[in-house]
Amino acid sequence: MTDFRRVTDDFSVAPQISLEDLPAAAAQGFKLVINNRPDGEDPTQPTSAEVEAAARAAGLDYVHIPVRGGPTADQVEANYRAIEAAGGPVLAFCRSGTRSIVTWSLGQFQADERGRDELIELGAKAGYDLAGAFPR
Repeated sequence: MTDFRRVTDDFSVAPQISLEDLPAAAAQGFKLVINNRPDGEDPTQPTSAEVEAAARAAGLDYVHIPVRGGPTADQVEANYRAIEAAGGPVLAFCRSGTRSIVTWSLGQFQADERGRDELIELGAKAGYDLAGAFPR
């Protein structure tokens, strides 16, 4: 099973998940899966359509917000809105989890929900260095 890295009570990130991880995510109480990985980045990754079908079969909502490099303002906003509407814990993933946590943290920062230092600390606890996302 893929490592689900808890960032807050309502948000976790993961490296690339497998289709078999989705029932486990539902069993752990997640309500929404956000796929931040573009289709075709790696020939072995499942497609967004495959992940969506498996997520929905497991009783999870699903959103695909593919991010290439750093997230755009529109991607940050879409991600933020999806999380706000989720109605429970969210699991976001990409190849390593970095794009997912960066996209989430930028949304939190721009909405004035969390400050730079708190976000960097939350990222570090989950195994990600967010200092570059928030230069001084």
